[in-house]
Amino acid sequence: MKITNQIIELLKQNDLLKIIDDELDIYLEIAHIAYIEVKQPNSKAILFTNVVDKKNNKKFDDPILMNVFCNEKAVELLIGDANKIASNIQALLKMKPPSGLMDKLAMFGQLFSLKSVFPKRTDKKGECQQIIKLGKEAKLSDLPILTTWEQDGGPFITMGQVYTTSLDGKMHNLGMYRLQVYDDYTLGMHWQIHKDSNHFFHQYKKAGKKMPVSIGIGGDPMYIWCGQAPLPIGVFELLLYGFVKKENAKLVKSITNDIYIPYDVDYVIEGFVDVENLKVEGPFGDHTGYYTLEEDYPFMEVTAITSKANPIFAATVVGKPPLEDKYMGYATERIFLPLLQTTAPDLLDYYMPENGVFHNLILGKINNFFPGHAMQTMHAFWGVGQMSFVKHAIFVSPDAPELHSLEIIPYILNRFSIENMLISKGVVDALDHSSPKFAIGGKFGLDCTGDEIEELGIEILENELLLSKAKDISSDIVGLKQYYTDTKNPICVITVEKSKNQKYTFEELKPLFSHIKILIIVDNKNNSLDNPYMLVWRVVNNIDAQRDIFVDGLTVGVDATNKNKLDNFNRRWPDDVTCTKEVIESLRKRKILDVDDEFISKWGILN
Repeated sequence: MKITNQIIELLKQNDLLKIIDDELDIYLEIAHIAYIEVKQPNSKAILFTNVVDKKNNKKFDDPILMNVFCNEKAVELLIGDANKIASNIQALLKMKPPSGLMDKLAMFGQLFSLKSVFPKRTDKKGECQQIIKLGKEAKLSDLPILTTWEQDGGPFITMGQVYTTSLDGKMHNLGMYRLQVYDDYTLGMHWQIHKDSNHFFHQYKKAGKKMPVSIGIGGDPMYIWCGQAPLPIGVFELLLYGFVKKENAKLVKSITNDIYIPYDVDYVIEGFVDVENLKVEGPFGDHTGYYTLEEDYPFMEVTAITSKANPIFAATVVGKPPLEDKYMGYATERIFLPLLQTTAPDLLDYYMPENGVFHNLILGKINNFFPGHAMQTMHAFWGVGQMSFVKHAIFVSPDAPELHSLEIIPYILNRFSIENMLISKGVVDALDHSSPKFAIGGKFGLDCTGDEIEELGIEILENELLLSKAKDISSDIVGLKQYYTDTKNPICVITVEKSKNQKYTFEELKPLFSHIKILIIVDNKNNSLDNPYMLVWRVVNNIDAQRDIFVDGLTVGVDATNKNKLDNFNRRWPDDVTCTKEVIESLRKRKILDVDDEFISKWGILN
């Protein structure tokens, strides 16, 4: 049985699959359904069996599978027990020279288990090459590639496995990058500046040679999970596949280039990247919940498309949390803890909340042995691989509550002090929109490993009274709500109709600082004071620590508004990712979507 059919059967058996037979369009409709489904408390994978392209009056024979990593249970079924895998990695990292026969036997068993790590190549054709289309026959429009959002620059492949090789053929990489369709034979390569594929690209560029690339779609979902795993530079991601699955990844050579790809993916798009020219790529509604704007990126000229006889097209949808990457990210977080501990040995645990967009917020628990230990760990994080893109890091002691629990918030607020804040500067993710310059910006660290601070003498007022006083001072202020008023550092969130730089609003409100410890300012539009989950998402997305954090006495201000010329912000601020209202209304009217207005408002699905 083909691997994708095995996955579908596994999902069915565990009540983790919805099958939708209604006719649905690759333009917005299918992606909008998947986007809403994965936000449901018991979300499921979806198999769309009746796929059309209404714009071009085309019907596809191939179904689309989305949300395969739909919840924790699905991740465990498809990847395995993340904690057990982490333990195996930890045991491997702690291997010592054997001191006796029993130790030697134990080590032999561990080493023997590694025989399955390395991918195996075969000279035979793979299942992915049952149908071969070459040259002008290899048309991207024959694939049901989705347009996810109304402002997207075009259709995008969102779950592509991008296989590349260094110029000398010694290094191999599997990455997961979005891929924009320009026309039937041209595909954009959104590999970012810190990725192996980009390093390889510059090798080919220097040599003046076109770069071979093959893109797999479908097959074992483990391929795509491995493609987004934060492995060290130069480590082929399919080694992780072998380690976790305890079986070698089986590879076959592409038809028109020398790249090897898994034999059982559903589709392979082959081609070569022109190293001399770039194309404008984007916009694209990305996993930050914002559109990433147009930038120049390399592009691939398609030479072949191969597939199984009856392929299934795999896709994902990104945007505002929670989404499929929430569940993929949890497995990554658990499995890579032992590797992170090799750089930060006193790290006990960490958590990257999905509404912190992973790289925008990290909570860490450490054994703190000396003053400044947490600060040292922050710098270690900011200097290591993918962790270097983390913008905001908060560290707590071993006695802190579980990092995933809400109890961690009052624990932090009872230990927050201005003297334990660290504001620095460094590399940020290329998708970050709030930094003054592309890919470099402010970073914020907070050491909450100490004892509870003393009372600060803040006098808490009722929300209505504090709002009234605030409105008397600033006409920009619309709403106000306080959180965690029973802690040493209550949080006061205000919404504004912005008419000035919010440093001025912070200064204006000084007469109220005897009632306010942490002041957070957000735009009135598209923010609800009653939705802390989405407020966290907004704040960590929208701030640059060097520009947007203000301190006066015992009060800290955070400007999480959208930036513009009032802030001397010279980049273009992108729009939120939202669904198209007419599409949602049509799907609800046809009873394909069953969600109420409260659900739509809660997750910011519409403007």
